[in-house]
Amino acid sequence: MNRGALSRRRMLSWLGSILATPTVLARATRNEERVTPFAPVVPGYRMRFPQDEGSHPEFRLEWWYVTGWLDAAARPLGFQVTFFRARPDLKHDNPSAFAPRQIMIAHAALSDPAQGRLVHAQRAAREGFALAGADGGRTHVWIDDWRLQQEGRTYRATIPTADFSLDLALDAVQPHLLQGDSGFSRKGPAPESASYYYSIPHLRVSGLLTRGGKPQRVTGGAWLDHEWSSQYMERDAIGWDWIGINLFDGAALMAFRMRNPQGGSFWAGGALRRADGSRRVFAPADVTFLPAREWRSARTGASYPVAWTVRAGDLELAIEPLFDDQEHDTRASSGTIYWEGAVRAFRAGQPVGEGYLELTGYWRRLNL
Repeated sequence: MNRGALSRRRMLSWLGSILATPTVLARATRNEERVTPFAPVVPGYRMRFPQDEGSHPEFRLEWWYVTGWLDAAARPLGFQVTFFRARPDLKHDNPSAFAPRQIMIAHAALSDPAQGRLVHAQRAAREGFALAGADGGRTHVWIDDWRLQQEGRTYRATIPTADFSLDLALDAVQPHLLQGDSGFSRKGPAPESASYYYSIPHLRVSGLLTRGGKPQRVTGGAWLDHEWSSQYMERDAIGWDWIGINLFDGAALMAFRMRNPQGGSFWAGGALRRADGSRRVFAPADVTFLPAREWRSARTGASYPVAWTVRAGDLELAIEPLFDDQEHDTRASSGTIYWEGAVRAFRAGQPVGEGYLELTGYWRRLNL
């Protein structure tokens, strides 16, 4: 590609990002008639693969979330690659190609203890003009030269940023883990507060991590979440706490709780797939998150419980962060600040797994 074409692509991408900022979208939503019919999440839906691995544009919100650990120069690192697709609540009969029918947002981060804080980047753009989009069928989501694309049982993540670049192959070696009731995951007592949700734990990772212009070959393990919904949070919830843990024996645990304004559990759930492949789905009463230690961000003033005791049925894990400062400031794209970082899981004082912890709604109530 010649330099002029590349400059035009970057300019269009920049323009799309500016047009897609939360302030502009909020103004557009206020000024347009709200007539968007969002598809509901209902029990009984039967997931199909690979068809359900791609986009579901009739729903309000969707994300593809990859988190994992890398072995780089004998030092463990965490990484995150996330693509969001959001359908604005707008009048949709505008024929203009610039109408924001779908918004794409992407976050990428590297957790390096030697750095002492999260290194992260973000992008946002309106879908269209071949600069951003989410295909149906197999996973293919992108914003300019950031992309996550599925080829058979392998996902390819290509993420160049100013501070680091990832070019990773993520091979699925375990089947899909359907969350909730065969993929129908409740998020509150209201029937419509739910998502369609599956995970792929224990992805085998290989590829290149580039920093300072120096590529290095890395290997590791990861976890993929794919979730879509039209009403994810009820009004009485302010955010959530979530873990996805690859256990060393081959088992995998996902557990979450939706929090109320007082910091207690509004709803909870999760699933454990044991090493033998059997699965247990947890009801709200089966899951408990007990904070063990807080860390306060000097940049934002938000305090996060970064260490936990998590109980899911008869499984109890102590969750400890790789390091404390893994805060994401994504106000330029998704309009919020949250904590998400690499964590280790311990049982009876012994390390039993690695994964990620996500904490939302601690800076302000999360507004989806």
